[in-house]
Amino acid sequence: MIAYQYVALRLVPRVDREEFVNVGVVLYAQETDFLDAAWALDEHRARALAPACDLDGVRAMLEQVRAVCRGEPGRGRPSLDRLGQRFGWIIAPRSTVVQPGPVHGGLCADPASELGRLLQRLVLPPT
Repeated sequence: MIAYQYVALRLVPRVDREEFVNVGVVLYAQETDFLDAAWALDEHRARALAPACDLDGVRAMLEQVRAVCRGEPGRGRPSLDRLGQRFGWIIAPRSTVVQPGPVHGGLCADPASELGRLLQRLVLPPT
């Protein structure tokens, strides 16, 4: 089994109200050099929480997180070589519309599959 850490990414349109909806997951497994993000923005839930929220901006922020995970260079992205450094940058608290939740841990056989499972469990609406 492979140990991993993960955070849920939260859409927090109004920090003062402390309301949020989960919109993504970042999973880091040091043992296998795995760091990636998956996200799904439910527009109906987001609009119910904040009708005036800039959803295109939220999508752009979520893509930025995924790009940082993958080490893609770009404007506004940190240039961090090690995956652990990138995960640390992602989980650092921020006062932005997309924020990381608390760090959790687990064990899995396949980090990529586990990322999909966590997205299904924590972000996507029940089917």
